Amino acid sequence: MAELAEVIVPMMGESITEGTISRWFKKLGDFVRSDEPLFEIETDKVTQEVPSPVTGQVAEIRKKEGDTAKVQEVVAIIEVKPLEASSSSKTPELKKQESHLKEPLKQERRAEERLSPAARKIVAEEGIDVAQVKGTGRDGRITKGDVVAHLEQRSAYPSPMESQRERVVPMSRLRRAIAERLVEAQHTAAILTTFNEIDMQAVMDFRAKYNEAFQKKYGVKLGFMSFFVKAVVAALKEIPAVNAEIRGDNIVYKNYYDIGVAVGGPRGLVVPVVRNADKLSFAEIEMEIARLAQKVHEGTISLAELEGGTFTISNGGIYGSMMSTPILNPPQSGILGMHNIVKRPVVVNDQIVIRPMMYVALSYDHRIIDGKEAVTFLVRVKQAIEDPLRLLVEI
Repeated sequence: MAELAEVIVPMMGESITEGTISRWFKKLGDFVRSDEPLFEIETDKVTQEVPSPVTGQVAEIRKKEGDTAKVQEVVAIIEVKPLEASSSSKTPELKKQESHLKEPLKQERRAEERLSPAARKIVAEEGIDVAQVKGTGRDGRITKGDVVAHLEQRSAYPSPMESQRERVVPMSRLRRAIAERLVEAQHTAAILTTFNEIDMQAVMDFRAKYNEAFQKKYGVKLGFMSFFVKAVVAALKEIPAVNAEIRGDNIVYKNYYDIGVAVGGPRGLVVPVVRNADKLSFAEIEMEIARLAQKVHEGTISLAELEGGTFTISNGGIYGSMMSTPILNPPQSGILGMHNIVKRPVVVNDQIVIRPMMYVALSYDHRIIDGKEAVTFLVRVKQAIEDPLRLLVEI
């Protein structure tokens, strides 16, 4: 009797109980090696590939693409057998027939292999025919930009079906999860927002003076985010309520500083976490943010890199936002919103001068953070950014 192995949905974090089968890499009857990617599952936080537990032939697929599967649920059955033995047992006629039938599949896979990870996500979501996309990457590789350009061209010249006045597209699991979390934050927390403005001249002068040497030594640019992470950590140490959370009837004060940095990816906004930010240098913060952002855009970010932040920084300024009220990322109690830098006339030492100014916003949970604490926190961030030497001497 043939040995059969069950393929189950693996554990994917404490808060995740199910996911959506977004893609099967193998079809019924295909052979798969142990640890070779078998299917892709999308959760409310991340998309990950699940490998085959054994080597053999796919005997049964119980969940189709788009179906929801619970953690530990059986989604496929594999008949265990060596690939070589399975191949050698077939007659020449059967092999020839299978080769003829599988040639279109091989062509499809060759086309999919040309896709970058970020491009593959968009192709799957939008139902794009890869054969119609021209790759501009190395060896004809299809990049995210190629897929986006194809979508824009398709929008400019819609098909008869798309030329209707409405187009209904199911929400992805990630988009549904974002919607649920935003509504949850509004319903469970007493959210208030306080604002301030920061003169960015000192930081910009600092960057202009040291960025070239910094980039030559560390391989990354000296960005604004490392200054804000440092300033936030200093302010959190002074105002610990902003780094706390409500857990049941208790307030949990955290003595560590894991700062979430919101990053826009191909599938939506995610918040990877810079761990132990208080122990990192400017260069280490910049390198970690660059590493996490690259993984987000490639679609390879892991659950562990998205969980457990104590405070979040969101930079809407990169998209041109002048002012906004960021929404809390539960169960966190505070989030800082950065905005674009605009030259404006301001009064400095009784003189009207032109300075690069940024509005900043702190949204906070008023259940555990008083208005005085919130205002003080934002003032401390402002003071640190306007005088960055304070961050170096930690005052």
